[in-house]
Amino acid sequence: MGRLWKKKEIRILKGNIVYSRNKDELEICEHSYLVCADGKVDGIYQTLPFRLGGNPIRDCGDCLIIPGLTDLHIHAPQYSFRGMAMDLELLDWLDAYTFPEEMKYGEMEYAGKAYSIFAENMKKSAVTRACVFSTIHRPATMVLMDKLEKTGLVTLVGKVNMDRNAPEGLCEETEESLAETEIWLEEVRSRDYRNTGPILTPRFVPSCTDRLLEGLGELQKKYALPVQSHLSENLSEIRWVSELCPWSGFYGDVYDRFGIFGGECPAVMAHCVHSTEEEILRMKEKGVFIAHCPESNMNVASGIAPVKRYLEEGMNVGLGSDVAAGSTENLFAAMAHAVRGSKLRWRLQDESRKPLTVEEVFYMATRGGGAFFGKNGSFEPGYEFDAVVLDDSRLSHPQGLSVRERLERIIYLADEREVRGKYIRGNELFFYGYNI
Repeated sequence: MGRLWKKKEIRILKGNIVYSRNKDELEICEHSYLVCADGKVDGIYQTLPFRLGGNPIRDCGDCLIIPGLTDLHIHAPQYSFRGMAMDLELLDWLDAYTFPEEMKYGEMEYAGKAYSIFAENMKKSAVTRACVFSTIHRPATMVLMDKLEKTGLVTLVGKVNMDRNAPEGLCEETEESLAETEIWLEEVRSRDYRNTGPILTPRFVPSCTDRLLEGLGELQKKYALPVQSHLSENLSEIRWVSELCPWSGFYGDVYDRFGIFGGECPAVMAHCVHSTEEEILRMKEKGVFIAHCPESNMNVASGIAPVKRYLEEGMNVGLGSDVAAGSTENLFAAMAHAVRGSKLRWRLQDESRKPLTVEEVFYMATRGGGAFFGKNGSFEPGYEFDAVVLDDSRLSHPQGLSVRERLERIIYLADEREVRGKYIRGNELFFYGYNI
């Protein structure tokens, strides 16, 4: 009996294609064809091969086509007060604004309304993948996951764990926190999610006892889950960790003791502004991903992370919006803030390393952060087909610009208004303004 061959599902976009070869180089293919086969990148062609003839082509005109952006660190329940309360340092900001807001998510009506706004705006953005914090509330976390699933975005969502140093209403009993987390994980298993998955989320060491971290480490092994948290963001926070865990060698050593700091456990840690030499070495050894959140670090007076060093040393680095310490989910703004912050660090702290380049911040927003999700963030063959079509005609200019120059202006000037089309795993979420 002859073998039956399933015809591949082909999608073709035509436009100015841009992606990162590596952290220092862009690959630019003007007026070329980007081909998707069964949700994966087939290749980029100046002229379509004969074998692809007859397939419909989405002609994007003079638009730029880039890989989807990855937000490695965003707090969904904080979206409601972004752009507010930026006059405080981190720990005071948490007590005065963040914790009171997060307590509201025990009320399902409020959670549904707030998370609907968050999910809809994330869909409109250039972000295709994200690591998302919820709150301690299990039912509200499921609401968030349901709404994100409907957007078509690929997300990892975490029910937050806290059993100390949090206000009443957000501070769980240790065993209750672990039990609620496992119930949540089983409920997620029972849902038919295609795009949304769980990620274990101890908020940060000051809000988690050793026993809670130990229990989360056990759940990580049982369910083979990734982990997200915060690391070495603020000097006061770091001193607090050393007081709470005097046995630890450094902040990240606490997570590592309980098996949730890279290695066999994929881990993304936000900030790493003040990581010590020991901590940096451990992160390199364990393959920990760093979520650089430049606007947040400036807004809550944490400092400027040595991101240039992390990149030069081959560490895993992506970008995070960190809403609401960051004011927007727009990762183009995060790229621009990363460049600006690196200039201040170079001028005021460390002249041995030059500021970040356009190539480097674009790499972090695409390929660097996308790697946390596997083969994502590039248009090399075999990568998952996440693409964003950008129409920069609103950003008019009196002279002709190269594709690289246009990309640079997009990084500094664009928002969701430039997002003309969006594709995830080969599926078209939306496309405006052009015909096939």
